[in-house]
Amino acid sequence: MRQARAYTQQALEPGARVVLAQQPSRHLTQVLRLQVGDAVVLFNGDGRDYRGTLVAARRDAAEVTLDTVLAGDPEPAPVLEIELALGISKGERMDFALQKAVELGVSTLVPLFTKRGVVRLSGERLGRRQLHWEGVVISACEQSGRRRVPAIQRARTLTDWLSSAGGTALLLDHRADRGLDQLPPPTDGRVSLLIGAEGGLTPAERDAAAAVGLIGVRLGPRILRTETAPLAAIAALQILWGDFRSG
Repeated sequence: MRQARAYTQQALEPGARVVLAQQPSRHLTQVLRLQVGDAVVLFNGDGRDYRGTLVAARRDAAEVTLDTVLAGDPEPAPVLEIELALGISKGERMDFALQKAVELGVSTLVPLFTKRGVVRLSGERLGRRQLHWEGVVISACEQSGRRRVPAIQRARTLTDWLSSAGGTALLLDHRADRGLDQLPPPTDGRVSLLIGAEGGLTPAERDAAAAVGLIGVRLGPRILRTETAPLAAIAALQILWGDFRSG
């Protein structure tokens, strides 16, 4: 049976009685359909899970009494810190890519506005979408058992992101002449991965990425969709240099 987990920004400790906000309350009572007396696990991003019991099942303000810390030690730092800079794609495609990237262990997510991206967001619409993406990330943590929540940065232009890119930074490009297995592992345990939205990046954007040191890499002979490419690349990185290795 799936363990019921919910995220809260509140401080957590054994013995505390926690009144949850609307979103986690509805997740527990409406989605998971928990009843008073059912077991619940809460986490707040400090690297630990806190076990408790649902003592009030109100849909907008559920209450949980905590009794113990499940993880004796905080969730360890990732073997490989992966930053995914991803061109903003349409609705469900973007949600899917973000969700699965979290499940695969990405550390930081950066939504990017690119030339060929068809999604146009600004002002209040951008604010609402940013909150939606944060919810997708938290939900993925709840499902996958992650106890630290990956950062999802404010959406920015590709130009802005490139101005701060450094270290081992890769551009996924089916035209590249080398694969990930031909690269040395990053010396600092960090890697940034740039992937375009639908239609990929323009030649000018690829040139700009190369100009600041991004290395073009390909994943086999096929062209991957924008929601498939990050998942394949992150999995490959985790196998080569990250926590998918048996050692």
